[in-house]
Parts: sequence; C-alpha cells; structure tokens
Amino acid sequence: MNTCEYAVELEHISKIYGNYYANDDVTIRLRRGEIHALLGENGAGKSTLMNILFGLTLPDTGCIKVGGKEVHIKNPNDATAYGIGMVHQHFRQVECFTVLENIVLGTEDTNRLGMLDMTAARKKVAELAEQYHFDIDPDAKISDITVGMQQRVEILKMLYRENNVLIFDEPTAVLTPQEIEQLLKLMKELADSGKSILFITHKLNEIKAIADRCSVLRKGKYIDTFNVADVTEEEMSERMVGRKVHLVLDKTPAQPGEDVLTVENLTIRSETAPKDAVRDVSFSVRKGEIVCIAGIDGNGQSELVYGLTGIMKPESGSIRICGKDITECSIREKTCSGIGHVPEDRLKYGLVCDSTLEENMILQSYYTPRFQNNGMLNFGEAGKYSEDMIKEFNIAASRGPNTMAGGMSGGNQQKLVIARELSRDPVLFIASQPVRGLDVGAIEYIHTRLLKARDEGRAVLLVSFELSEVMNLSDRILVMFNGEIAGEFNPETVTTQELGLYMAGAKRMVINRDEEKEMKEEIE
Repeated sequence: MNTCEYAVELEHISKIYGNYYANDDVTIRLRRGEIHALLGENGAGKSTLMNILFGLTLPDTGCIKVGGKEVHIKNPNDATAYGIGMVHQHFRQVECFTVLENIVLGTEDTNRLGMLDMTAARKKVAELAEQYHFDIDPDAKISDITVGMQQRVEILKMLYRENNVLIFDEPTAVLTPQEIEQLLKLMKELADSGKSILFITHKLNEIKAIADRCSVLRKGKYIDTFNVADVTEEEMSERMVGRKVHLVLDKTPAQPGEDVLTVENLTIRSETAPKDAVRDVSFSVRKGEIVCIAGIDGNGQSELVYGLTGIMKPESGSIRICGKDITECSIREKTCSGIGHVPEDRLKYGLVCDSTLEENMILQSYYTPRFQNNGMLNFGEAGKYSEDMIKEFNIAASRGPNTMAGGMSGGNQQKLVIARELSRDPVLFIASQPVRGLDVGAIEYIHTRLLKARDEGRAVLLVSFELSEVMNLSDRILVMFNGEIAGEFNPETVTTQELGLYMAGAKRMVINRDEEKEMKEEIE
C-alpha cells in the first residue's frame, strides 16, 4: 500500500519556448483526496503545466512523481496508465460518434473475431452514470447533446478508465449556472470518494466553494500555495494579478437618450432544429445605457446576435439603427451603419488566428481611405494605428503589431477585438460573452471599457450567462427563454433568484408596449 501523502508532485518544472518561459521552476503538490485549485491570469502557464502532467507537452526541466515515485509521462497513454485523466477546456470528442463510442475510444474491447464488443462497456458506463447521477443517453450522438452533457461524457471517460487524478481545465467556462452547480457538487463527491482533483479556473467564487488549497501562478512563475478557507476572494485576486483588483466596479446611474437599436417582431429560424430560434422578439436599446440579454445558453441569444449583425438572416420582423431599417443589409452594411460587435466565439467570428495583430486590427476598416494607398494597403498607417491601439487598450503583444493573433492569450485576443470594434466609433456596441474564460484582471478591464462606452453615449447590448456580470453592469435586463423575451427587469429591484426562475422558464412576464414604456420611465 502506498503511504505517500501526495497523489502527484510536479517538481521544478520549466517549459521554454525560445526566450519565453511558459513555466519557470514551478513546483505543485496535489494531496490525495483533495481539490487543489490552480489560479492565474491568462497566459500564466496553468494549462501548459497541466498539459505536461497529462503528457501533451514535455517539460524542459523538472520531474513528475506519482505516489512518491518519479515517472516519465511522454504522452496521454502514459498519463492514463498512471491514473491521470483530463477534461480539456475545449472538449476532444468525435461529434459523429455516440456518447458510448466516445467514452470507450482508445480502450475498446473486441471479440474473438476482432469485432467491437460494447456489451461490457455499456454496462460499466450505465453503472457509472447511475452512481454519479448522470442522466445521459449512451446512444445519443455528441453533435445532438448540450455542452453540459458533452462535459459529462468527458468526466465519464475519466471514470471509465478508473483515473484517480482528475484535471479539470476551466470546466465551467461554457456551462449554465445550474450546470455549474451540478458540476461543483460532483467534484466534491469525486474528492470524497478518494479522487484527487486539479481544478483550473478564473472564478474565485468557485474556488471558495469547493477547493481545499490553491496555488497561484503569475507569468509562468510559482507565487504561493494557501488554504482557501484562510483567504478572501479579494486577497486571491491580488495574489493572482499582483495588485488590488476591483471585483465590483463603481457605476454611475445611466443617462439614457433616444433609441439607437429598435427590434420589432424579429423571428429567426434555427439552423440545427426544425423550429424558430428567435420568436417574435421586440425590444430597444437607447443611447447611454447597457441592456443585458440574460438566459441559459441555447435559448436564442446567439441567433439573436447573429441576426442583428448579419451572420444570420431574419425570417421576419425588423431591425433599425437610429431609425434606419437595416434588416436585409449585409454584414458590412450593418457594420458601416454603426454596429460594433464582440462575438461570443472570438476565434470563429472575431479573429484570423493565422494573421498578425495588425492585420486583425484593420479587418473592419482596411478598405477605408485611411488604410488605402492607390489600391494597396497602407501598412505604415496600419502599423501606427495598431501601436496606438496596443497602448490605449493595454494589449500584451510580444512582437507588437507583428504578433500572431493565434499566439496571444485569451484576454489579449479579446482586448484586440474590443479595441478594433470601439475604435470605429460605433453607435451600438454588441458584446456577447465578452469575458468568458478570462481572468479577473482582464474582466475588470473589459467591464471598465463597457461602462466607458456607455458613458460616452453609446448604446450597449450585452449578452451574458454570468448573473454576477448581468447584475453589476446592466441598466436593464431582458431574460430570454425558448427564443422569446420572458421578462424585463430593473437590476436595482430584481434578485438573482427571481432571474433564475425566468431563465429556467418557471416564470414569465407578459409585457405590452405601454408597460414597457412605463418600466423605462421607472428605471430612469
């Protein structure tokens, strides 16, 4: 019997890329049966360290011990052999395979004829699902299930392989509040059953809720390890960033003006289901206010934004900017009408990762006279503009305008997109999940820019699944459920519990246009 106190020890780990230290002499020790949080800003080296433990990356120096004995983990198969499993931030699943096929992939049983034998696997997966209260269909295709269900598949994959050390890399970044609560409860159960958990997250409240100890990385270096019960969220954020961070920003009352965005009876067909993703939605956003669309993911928020910005075509209804109908306009025409857009998926819709920061910075304006020179791009002006944006928006770019966008941290990629969109002086600024997966330092900065945009007189439409963000930033809250506006609220008078009921469809508010006008006057 192994009596070592630690399940895993990473000792003096360094990983160097050229002159850049992703990890610089980092030592982290995970006790048996504990939940150990790993905290740090974007680019602090957390994922690199966990990729080393899981065998996806080889360290340049240092060693790994499992159960007190030094081991050599050269690939994920080695990690699995030592009882180490990992749920990645971006799931690694075959979408056309079933749940069961994804779980057993790489560990399949065969019969005497060499054919797949799924009988034993199906039984074992069913037992695990029952043990951990997973209501999941083993024959459902990955492409047909929710993100929360996909994460359960990843967890079942680790449990099926009987992993004892479980790595969760930003596991709540794409989950609804209810799914987050379920996941945290499950992690507690896993730890109580003897599993050892490494938990990478930016969310301080989650660390306080379930972690026993926490280690902090900053710019690749190990800073500190402490008992979570002994520190406050403010102290944790200061250790992570190296300065005091304002978790709740001071916000002056809004001074709303005339309507900038007017949406009437908008309906948008779903691309993946035989129904309307957005159904007969009407609302407005005024100059100098932040209106937040709240709700559980998958209730039409994405399609609504796609319809407003031109990515999807509305089935019916109208969209007006400052009185001008832009319903049938192209993406560029909508952009030129005064819309700035920070998409929920910056890698898919916001950036060209194989291009430089400079090239990404002028994506929305390369065709304007400022960046044209007799039909050729004026790279001198583009470089100067990018340098100005780097300074104004505090973007960390190792090679300045020539930095590849795909090599930047998530927080700096988001700052790039926000800088590009705000620098065009939009009258309507749409920010969809603007701080998803970001650390508290980046969140503080981006929230500050959103409030600044509001106070400069822009209309701001914020889409967020984070109730704390909704309550802290919004001047009005619209809850979407099942493709419709289920209610409109004043953040000063509504509670998060009440919002949760509307988000889950348990309650619904019927608002006519006269009631909407009265509510706006009340808020003012």
